[in-house]
Amino acid sequence: MMNANMDAVDAENQAELEEKTRLINQVLELQHTLEDLSARVDAVKEENLKLKSENQVLGQYIESLMSASSVFQTTDTKSKRK
Repeated sequence: MMNANMDAVDAENQAELEEKTRLINQVLELQHTLEDLSARVDAVKEENLKLKSENQVLGQYIESLMSASSVFQTTDTKSKRK
């Protein structure tokens, strides 16, 4: 009877150990996933800042071209009619 109790306790301890190991592995996997996602977010933020800067430069360039071109100059139709 005592031997059967010891086997049951050993089996329960083994099951608990396997469950703990499984949970630890799952936590580690989730930590790696979080690290990967965090790195991806940082990369996207950096790319976003770069693109914003490029858009500002392009916007200024377009404005400069438009102001230099007579096609885009604002015309005062009232003064021409007089």
